[in-house]
Amino acid sequence: MKHDLDATGLLCPLPVLKARKHLQRLAAGDELHVLADDPAAIVDMPHFCAEAGHDLVSVTDQEAAQRYIIRKGG
Repeated sequence: MKHDLDATGLLCPLPVLKARKHLQRLAAGDELHVLADDPAAIVDMPHFCAEAGHDLVSVTDQEAAQRYIIRKGG
């Protein structure tokens, strides 16, 4: 199941913290699509996913932001 989180306008560490909180409510295998424009998120999101056991499916540029697709780990 796909879920969206708009984290634009938020600065480090808020995009990752909000993603973590949102992922806690999801089932394993669900996808969270995070839109963030914080330059630090480019480093923070992959690191968070690796540490928390989630899969970072893709990172794409979307206008002045990036879209991170995270699949919740089991």
